[in-house]
Amino acid sequence: MAGGFVAGLGGRAANYDYKITPYFIFACIVAASGGSLFGYDLGVSGGVTSMDDFLIEFFPKVYRRKHAHLLETDYCKYDDQILTLFTSSLYYAALVSTFGASVLTRTKGRRASILVGGASFFVGGLINAFAQNVAMLIIGRIFLGFGIGFGNQAVPLYLSEMAPAKIRGAVNQLFQLTTCLGILVANFINYGTSKIHPHGWRISVGLACLPATLMFVRGLFLPETPNSLVEQGRLEEGRKVLEKVRGITNIEAEFADLVDASESARAIKHPFRNLLHRKNRPQLLSEL
Repeated sequence: MAGGFVAGLGGRAANYDYKITPYFIFACIVAASGGSLFGYDLGVSGGVTSMDDFLIEFFPKVYRRKHAHLLETDYCKYDDQILTLFTSSLYYAALVSTFGASVLTRTKGRRASILVGGASFFVGGLINAFAQNVAMLIIGRIFLGFGIGFGNQAVPLYLSEMAPAKIRGAVNQLFQLTTCLGILVANFINYGTSKIHPHGWRISVGLACLPATLMFVRGLFLPETPNSLVEQGRLEEGRKVLEKVRGITNIEAEFADLVDASESARAIKHPFRNLLHRKNRPQLLSEL
């Protein structure tokens, strides 16, 4: 939980105004590219773990089972605890890292978490591309998981806070869009690299460094969200960024709601405990 807040539901919402500026479009496209990291890994990992060259090098028993018992289901062929650990380690790492990501997102801003996510994903892709043993594979997957945990925690929040209230839902769908595009691209790459022997799988996992690099480098030029700046007490900076993102100077109504929302969020001393309150249980259970 980032401890952040999304403005747009205050009593002054009818007075909000905005323009779609190049500055806003750039920020949303760069941030939304974080979804491609998640999508790429989802798409590429399934294909890589079924490639013969990968199995021969790291999981020879699975390879032999795959070709010796063709009438068995895929579950039986790939029933290997270490292979399962390789796959699932990413998701465990992503789950754990979201708690650290929430602290960083709250204290240092959404942009900081996006940068950490991109850097971690790059390291994970690099380690996996040059892996010499199963331990390196799992370590690489853990770094990939950290990258996904930070990115998935910060990117939707960033998009929500940068978007004008009237189009917030549409802008937030960019994250889902880039996730699906990442899956699509990964499947095409797997199709091509499966024909490159014996190291085509290394190309597949190593190419994860490309979207991570793009997100990190472009992220250096991302503005922090007005919400985050206000949350950190940097009110004047928040006002200036809001004016630039909205493309207008008449942002008083929205800015006032940002300040009010910040004060309300700050008044919650134990945000995780607050999730368990009766009024919040339906939303919590729906997410679970």
